[in-house]
Amino acid sequence: MEQPIRTLIADDEPYSRDELKHLLGEYPSIQIIDEAESGEATIMKAIQMQPDVVFLDVEMPKMNGMMAAKALMELKKAPLVVFATAYPQFAAEAFRYDAVDYLLKPYDEEQLQETIKRIEKKLHPAKDLDPGKSTGKLAVESDGEIYYLEPKDLLYIVRDEKLTKLMTKSGEFETKTPLKDLESRLIGYGFFRIHKSFLVNLEHVTRLSPWFNGAYQLQIEGRKEMLSVSRNYVKALRAKLEI
Repeated sequence: MEQPIRTLIADDEPYSRDELKHLLGEYPSIQIIDEAESGEATIMKAIQMQPDVVFLDVEMPKMNGMMAAKALMELKKAPLVVFATAYPQFAAEAFRYDAVDYLLKPYDEEQLQETIKRIEKKLHPAKDLDPGKSTGKLAVESDGEIYYLEPKDLLYIVRDEKLTKLMTKSGEFETKTPLKDLESRLIGYGFFRIHKSFLVNLEHVTRLSPWFNGAYQLQIEGRKEMLSVSRNYVKALRAKLEI
C-alpha cells in the first residue's frame, strides 16, 4: 500500500480551512497533518513536518501565499504547492512557482478531484510505469468501434450537448465519454481547459486574440475556427504557454 500524501492546509480563515479539510477528507490518499493560519506558520510547519503538499491561500496578512511559496521552494525537501484562493488574478504568478494547480473559492469538487489526481501522479509516478496498465494511447469508443489515438495528435476536444468531439490531425471522432473523464486521462500530456466545454492541446496553440469582456479567442494549428477562452482561464493559460 502506498504511503498517504502528507498534506498541510494554510489559510488565515478558519472556515476556509474547515471546508477544505472536509473536501479533502473524501480522498483516502490524503492525510491532513496540520493547519497554518499565516505564511510564517506555513514555513515553520513545513520545516518541522515536511509535508508532501501544501494547499496555500494567497491573501494572508504579512507574508502572503506567494511569498510563502517562494520560501517553500527553497527548502531542502520542497513540498508541492496548490494555491487555493478567491482571487483569479494571481493565477499567472502562481504558476511561476511551479504550482500543481490553482483552485478558486468556492471550491469546485470536480476541479479538486483533478487536482488530487495531478498530485498523486507527481508523487506516485510508479503507477504509470506498469506496462500492462496502459499503452500510452487514448482509447475512444465511437460508433461501436474502439479507436486508439495518440495524445500528441489531438488538437482539441469539445463537449457538444450529449456528445464529446475529438478533433485530431487526421479527422474528427465522436464519443459519449464526458469531457471531464477525458481530461483526467490526459493529465501530463499538455492539455488545458480553456472553457467549460473546451480542452486544448497546448502544443498546437498558435494565436490568442482579445474578444470582449476580458474573454479571448484561441486558434489551433491547422484549424480555421476560433475557440472561446473564458476570462477566468486567460492568465493561467498564458502562464502555461509563455516562456
